[in-house]
Amino acid sequence: MDRDRALATTFGAVVGEYEQGRPGYPDAVVDWLLPPACTQVLDLGAGTGKLTASLVARGLAVRAVEPSDAMRERLHALFPQVDARAGTAEQTGLPDACVDAVVVGQAWHWFDEAAAAREVARVLRPGGTLGLVWNRLDRSVPWVGRLQELVEAAAGGPSDEPAPRLGAAFEDLEQVTVTWTHRQSRESLRSTVASRSYVVALPDAERETLLGRVDELVEREVPPGPQVDVPYLSGCWRARAR
Repeated sequence: MDRDRALATTFGAVVGEYEQGRPGYPDAVVDWLLPPACTQVLDLGAGTGKLTASLVARGLAVRAVEPSDAMRERLHALFPQVDARAGTAEQTGLPDACVDAVVVGQAWHWFDEAAAAREVARVLRPGGTLGLVWNRLDRSVPWVGRLQELVEAAAGGPSDEPAPRLGAAFEDLEQVTVTWTHRQSRESLRSTVASRSYVVALPDAERETLLGRVDELVEREVPPGPQVDVPYLSGCWRARAR
């Protein structure tokens, strides 16, 4: 947990690379995470707004809570209509029962799970939902598998996310995995890796060696052309507040 909290603070140093290299979320994922007739939603640990973008596109009233000043400033610049504020998953600063849904993209593992679950239950209206999603590279494609091997070497091994433990305030926990493809520039594949927290935390020489290997793999194995289709798996969880 201490290591996770230290790594969670690294993203402010790579805001540009995070925005360039990280994918958003497909409609199928967002549709599954949100409850019917949802109008008010909290994007918790919102980062630069990768998930926020899909919420705004649906015309929802969006609040975003993000502890990193640098990431929150980028989110505000991209989505000035969003109520973006400093806060944490454990202390959002929001009033009781103020949203129909809370969504978390790529961030639940950074939180104190028990405290975050209590805070989410507090800000949700009765019957509202908590939706969690993690994007991970689909390693069934050979070159993507080799890219993932480089990522895992930096991380010290695979990092599959376990089922969330939400406590008695939630019920009807469900899980799905969505397969999809993200189109991005070949050059931005470097940023996809460089924006990982454990890569940011590497000593400078080790990080540059790793990114050099990424560049070599892209040059050698990624299909030619300015754009490339990168396959992803989105692991999704949702639960309903009692």
